[in-house]
Amino acid sequence: MPNRLPWPDYFMRIAHLVAQRSTCTRRAVGAIAVRDKRILATGYNGVPSNISHCEEVGCLREKLGIPSGQRHELCRGLHAEQNVIIQAATHGLDLKECDIYCTTKPCILCTKMLINCDVRSIFYAEDYNDELSEEMLKEAGVNYVYMQGEFI
Repeated sequence: MPNRLPWPDYFMRIAHLVAQRSTCTRRAVGAIAVRDKRILATGYNGVPSNISHCEEVGCLREKLGIPSGQRHELCRGLHAEQNVIIQAATHGLDLKECDIYCTTKPCILCTKMLINCDVRSIFYAEDYNDELSEEMLKEAGVNYVYMQGEFI
């Protein structure tokens, strides 16, 4: 089967599909946790349950003029990686030794959480300029891989 997708491409395409559920008005991000070629949890960026979506009430960060990558705490939403961790925890799943596929490279906040989950690797399709995130991934020994290609 010459046209069969390699596993990493397959999972990254699924992460991009998950991103289509995002309710963020700035950037749609999807993430999935995979172990032994099995998807354990998915997540996309958006507000917590039972909260009005940014699509409905507007983006707080835009209203305050906050640039991308700064003041993450001033956002109504959760990041896709945070939602993967929450979904796994809600269902009693350990993310130890998982591979995480993200449409965008994790920020420093998500990087610290994923390191503490003891994930094995992070694959991402879009870069996000966060030098501290890269430094911490290297120091923690977490493999991180930029995947080039068309995943949509």
